[in-house]
Amino acid sequence: MTLRLPLSFLLAVVVAGGALAAEPSPSATSPTRPLGAPAASDKAVPGQPRVIAWEELVPKDWDPMKELKGIDLGKLDDGDPRASELLLKLQEASNNAPTNAALNGVEVKIPGFVVPLEENKGEITEFLLVPYFGACIHTPPPPANQILHVRPKQGAKFRAMDTVWVAGKLQTVRNDSMMGVSGYHIAADSVTKYTGGAK
Repeated sequence: MTLRLPLSFLLAVVVAGGALAAEPSPSATSPTRPLGAPAASDKAVPGQPRVIAWEELVPKDWDPMKELKGIDLGKLDDGDPRASELLLKLQEASNNAPTNAALNGVEVKIPGFVVPLEENKGEITEFLLVPYFGACIHTPPPPANQILHVRPKQGAKFRAMDTVWVAGKLQTVRNDSMMGVSGYHIAADSVTKYTGGAK
């Protein structure tokens, strides 16, 4: 059985990386309103990880709408073979979304939602961190540059879609999982409950 989602819904998810907002409450998150973090202009604290926003993970020159240029989406319905072909192209572009090389090796702290991958004795030992509620579970995954593969140094006692802060060294390493393709990896020094601020 093949799951068919409306073209308009999938397009909204694929282009989420290009339209990010900051500081919504966790219950109000969506592909275009991810969990926020302080702006990049906030001063770094010496000896502390740099607090980053999801939009910093997306290269400034990446155009997720490139595949749609010159296409009148109003003339395509979900059953049109051209729509299926376009969706495949968009999914490939999403899975191969470029990362921000300037962040490779940087100690960061970022908020997000937990998508468990592995558990041991009631603790999550591997998970994806995503910017909005439901990503990878209730909706298709966001672009790879909006998914972080996280391996905490110690098991984390959180559940699916809990909001957390993850701190550790960010690496631009791709990982394919059953829940989505991630463009980044963090060996997390800490995973703590999200408090709505950079505490």
